[in-house]
Amino acid sequence: MQAESTTKEQAWEIVTRIEEQIRKVVIGQDDLIRRILIALFGRIPYSFKKGEESEAGKSGSGHVLLEGVPGLAKTLLVSAIASTIDAKFQRIQFTPDMLPADILGTRIFDSKTAEFRTEKGPIFANIILADEINRAPQKTQSALLEAMQERQVTIGETTYGLEDPFWVLATQNPVEQEGVFSLPEAQLDRFCMMVRVHYPSPQSEYEMLSASIEKVKVESVTDPQTVLWIRQLVGEVYVDDKIKRYIVAIGQNTRSNQSGTLPIVNEMVMHGASPRSYNHLLAMCRAVAFFRGRDYVLPSDVKYIATDVLHHRIVRTIHAEVENVSADEILAEVLRHTEIP
Repeated sequence: MQAESTTKEQAWEIVTRIEEQIRKVVIGQDDLIRRILIALFGRIPYSFKKGEESEAGKSGSGHVLLEGVPGLAKTLLVSAIASTIDAKFQRIQFTPDMLPADILGTRIFDSKTAEFRTEKGPIFANIILADEINRAPQKTQSALLEAMQERQVTIGETTYGLEDPFWVLATQNPVEQEGVFSLPEAQLDRFCMMVRVHYPSPQSEYEMLSASIEKVKVESVTDPQTVLWIRQLVGEVYVDDKIKRYIVAIGQNTRSNQSGTLPIVNEMVMHGASPRSYNHLLAMCRAVAFFRGRDYVLPSDVKYIATDVLHHRIVRTIHAEVENVSADEILAEVLRHTEIP
């Protein structure tokens, strides 16, 4: 028991040091930093055991979509996180003329050997920053689907596995901005969380002006293997069956035309949360409990992170868009009326 406690304290110390390094350059966004790290250390199963001799079912970190107007340090935040982890980092700037091969790679004919060789794209890294992902057309956005879900990439007839951790953090401008393409529902559902980045407080903005970011050095704190170790600890956080039923009840209550569904959901929701979102929410709840110093999940952990996990999966009706009823408002009503265990 003492050894287990020491192990968790060591993991906590690493997480705290990561937060401290990021706060050197990202000022006044402590809750945002915490939510992003919750996704990094959340353990989400994405595959199953294939055959008797293969490795056990696989799991990975939760991909994150950051939404906010330009100038809120979204890119700076991701770069700072990558700097704290001694892992391979790639930034992909999405543009309207980008092709899927620019992300995944392609097969090139080598005239010297008279054979085709594979030129791997920037997707082959541990941490991917998909910057302004909705500036590229949906055909290009869809190039990420296999990589994000299966942690593998198929080029030609060959499938290549991606190293673990493989973590995608994408930024996007609000859909009301000029020159953007909306993300397809299948693409959105691959993101474990969508976190909206808001303006910092006036005091934080003043501190930004007073800080000399160019003189700050963000130091490496950990490595990929340690990230996997902490993620394994998070995956061992206990979840009672009542909490699991609570998560299912929340998801069921986001779907329209079911018995007992809230009027706002029947009127404003076309499609509710997917079954995949349950696994994502469960994993994030474990991470929230871990970050709060517990080895078990409480309903308050679910309520804290549920909106970030679910709001981008809610497809609203035309009525909701006309009335300007957001997915956040709908989820607030769902959480308010779902019975807490």
